[in-house]
Amino acid sequence: MNKDILKRLFRSIDGNPEDDIVKVAYDIIKDEEEKGHHVLSKQLSAILEENLQTSKKLGKELKDIFSGSSAKGNAKEFPLAVQIPRDKLRHEMVLSKEIEGKFQRIEKEFVARARLAKHGLRPKQKILFFGPPGCGKSMGAERLAWNIGLPFYKVRFEAVISSYLGESLINLKKLFDNITHVPCVLLLDEFDIIAKSRNYGQDVGEMHRLVNMVLFLLEEYNAPGLLVATTNLETSLDKAVFRRFDEVIEIAKPGKDEILRLLEMTFSSTKLPKEIDFSKYLDKLDGYSSAEIVKIAENVIKSAVIDGNSGIESSSFDKMINETIRFHENK
Repeated sequence: MNKDILKRLFRSIDGNPEDDIVKVAYDIIKDEEEKGHHVLSKQLSAILEENLQTSKKLGKELKDIFSGSSAKGNAKEFPLAVQIPRDKLRHEMVLSKEIEGKFQRIEKEFVARARLAKHGLRPKQKILFFGPPGCGKSMGAERLAWNIGLPFYKVRFEAVISSYLGESLINLKKLFDNITHVPCVLLLDEFDIIAKSRNYGQDVGEMHRLVNMVLFLLEEYNAPGLLVATTNLETSLDKAVFRRFDEVIEIAKPGKDEILRLLEMTFSSTKLPKEIDFSKYLDKLDGYSSAEIVKIAENVIKSAVIDGNSGIESSSFDKMINETIRFHENK
């Protein structure tokens, strides 16, 4: 392989020494050394070691960032956010063409951020997902982290929000201040907890101060990663909040095309007779969320496994899926 290509490849490698990609990199270095390419092997080794040290430092910074004090007078530390390991991120989504296009645009802009900067432009970094429960809003944030290769953190609002309003404001400010130092995808799930309309509820004075702080922090957000907020209740959000986001995307319930793809994906590893036609179930599943459809399909598969069937018989498939739908409706 061309030495310049190898160097470019090695500059993109980070992680821990036990990661598979890092082990492969060490094998390449050893192979180049055995071929007598001593200068190249030393250059590749130096690039890799520098990247590993940077990754180690980044991990420590992230750990320090997402910690904060508990209630007044208590020195015990609680994390303000938790990291979801990369291998646990959900990233295989079924979306409409329009919404898939918006996701890809966000990802492409982030990858091309250096080129955009040369033209005085910035990628979309503040994203708001809204829509019914179970339609993939949180999963969408995980998918973005997976595709652009950033660490993924989810804010723990029970740690951020204190019974003392002043402490809640300090925790929010600290969280936003610290994420300016390192790249990551930060998820603010159920964002309406801190961004309700200032006309909402009884504690109008306190709500004003909290929402005003959120508006200020969103306006001043300048970090190397992405900030993703989600809400099931977009009507309860303060109207001024929407203007602070670079992209606002509705993640709606799946249409018939998406329902079909969800069924095909969920049953892809299950032995099914060729005559089974998923399309005849689309009307029955219309109006369900993505999570509900996947759960229904999985329940059908579980029934077959429990009954000891190696596959799902055509004669029993219709009965099982209809019973599962009725069971789901009665829950």
